[in-house]
Amino acid sequence: MEMKYKKTVKNFDSIKTKHEIRDKLSLEIMDMTFQEERAYLDKLLKKGKINIYIQFD
Repeated sequence: MEMKYKKTVKNFDSIKTKHEIRDKLSLEIMDMTFQEERAYLDKLLKKGKINIYIQFD
């Protein structure tokens, strides 16, 4: 039996976008201490620039 697949055209590549965001953020916080990095991320969270979900066990 021959399988037929439909080819889907992507308008948005989520993995590529995720990598671009990760790389940009990594460059911005590269030389920061933990305290500086934490303050920077808190500032972004308060501005609503990023949204993260952290689950503590």
